[in-house]
Amino acid sequence: MPNQLLERFISYIKKDTRSNYASKTVPSSPNQTAFLQDLVIELEELGFSDVRLNPVNSFVTATIPSNTNKTVPTIGFIAHVDTADFNSVGINPQFHENYDGNDIVLHEGKNFVLSVTDFPNLNNYKGQTLITTDGTTLLGADDKAGVAEIVTAGAYLLANPSIQHGTIRVAFGPDEEIGRGADLFDVADFACDFAYTMDGGPVGELQYESFNAAQAEITIQGKNVHPGSAKNTMVNALSLASEIQTSLPVYQSPEFTCGREGFYHLVFTEGTVEEATLVYIIRDHDKTLFEDKKAYLTKVVDEINARFDNPRISLNLFDQYYNMAEVIEKDFQSVELAKEAMMNLDIRPIIEPIRGGTDGSKISFMGLPTPNIFAGGENFHGRYEFVSLQSMEKARDVIIEIAKLAVSK
Repeated sequence: MPNQLLERFISYIKKDTRSNYASKTVPSSPNQTAFLQDLVIELEELGFSDVRLNPVNSFVTATIPSNTNKTVPTIGFIAHVDTADFNSVGINPQFHENYDGNDIVLHEGKNFVLSVTDFPNLNNYKGQTLITTDGTTLLGADDKAGVAEIVTAGAYLLANPSIQHGTIRVAFGPDEEIGRGADLFDVADFACDFAYTMDGGPVGELQYESFNAAQAEITIQGKNVHPGSAKNTMVNALSLASEIQTSLPVYQSPEFTCGREGFYHLVFTEGTVEEATLVYIIRDHDKTLFEDKKAYLTKVVDEINARFDNPRISLNLFDQYYNMAEVIEKDFQSVELAKEAMMNLDIRPIIEPIRGGTDGSKISFMGLPTPNIFAGGENFHGRYEFVSLQSMEKARDVIIEIAKLAVSK
């Protein structure tokens, strides 16, 4: 079983499935469609039932039928197939067996080093098998580790019918990294009592509290004239962009916040004197503080616009997802079951708020409580990403234990 998990994970990450924010299609990139079509074939060959690629939302769903006469909840497991906005072409995984706790040179020529000083979390993995990048790409453990863990756990249950379990549903979807993947998720069709996203980080993570999230797209229209005759005429869009950024609280940015503290995060900017664009994400666990942050950014834009006869700045501000704790706190069954499953496997549950969001953040508000469970990776979204084989094995085992435990309740 370990070899199946590892081989499956490596085959998945070598397929480029980077999502594309600029695209309006579903999925946002054709490579995701190809991956999902391959996944349909694999699930059918493994013996999953009701395997289907939904043409509307591009989620692949499948079923592991119940093999017990007991009345047990139908449980779902969900992962996303896309990777983040970093090079994902030509992923060349590096294997470090019996990791010794020292710095890992990812790429000598480019001097990319996975340093213990920069990433002290490496100290947690001595003696394990680490899988890293070669420094030129991300790894894709977010969330192909989750995909591999769900498929491998499902295949194990199908191959071992003596293990009693209720109906298990699985779903694999696109575009989580660009915040749109779950927008069209069909909760009624998935037909579960509760579900889990396998999309967390280190071993033990069990999360039911996420950020409230919004995105702000700001377009600034300048007026470009020769600088020699610019007085009282030029409007420099780049200067206005800088003014917006410096008007925001310095210490309410990701590099200065932790825990439940929210932030403004400038994720994209481009422009000239004539026109500039800024894209921010706004995050806070507290709904009131979340609304305050949105109101403050709106106020900054309005005050700058008020200096001009005609507004120069347009703001498109929209919510992306909300804190799923609002839903899950009403029924902790899913959290308690996962917590007990981890403890049965000698895994210490780490129940902390996500400084981010998962597809479960949206799906929970669609009526399906969906907390998040660790997938095992660390340092997501860049060249320093890594995952431990042992961590993935534990995540796979948690899925199996949840299925077993639900029958014994």
